[in-house]
Amino acid sequence: MGKQPVTEPFLIDKLNEAKVHFERALDCKHTEFDDLYPYMIEHPQFFWYKRYVAWSELLTIAGLCEEVSFEWKEQFTPQQVEYIEKRVMSSTVLDFWYEKNDSIEPAQR
Repeated sequence: MGKQPVTEPFLIDKLNEAKVHFERALDCKHTEFDDLYPYMIEHPQFFWYKRYVAWSELLTIAGLCEEVSFEWKEQFTPQQVEYIEKRVMSSTVLDFWYEKNDSIEPAQR
């Protein structure tokens, strides 16, 4: 795989991969983390830790994009951008990441 320059498309691709990783962790689906720590599945705190790791990855890459002035916010809904900018993975983030539980009808968005 040789050296890859850190261009805007490259970093945005990594951001999208981190977003998918976080969403899979949020949905309790298989991620690379499961392969790294298969014994963790037996522990109740596993899913929380898995989500935390994926959230940290997402924040790190979004932060790098922000630092080098790459346009990263278009990859997310305005509400998701707000969650990322607040940086705290709260129950609100877990419950409303997809915005499916809010009261706004899809046609009104």
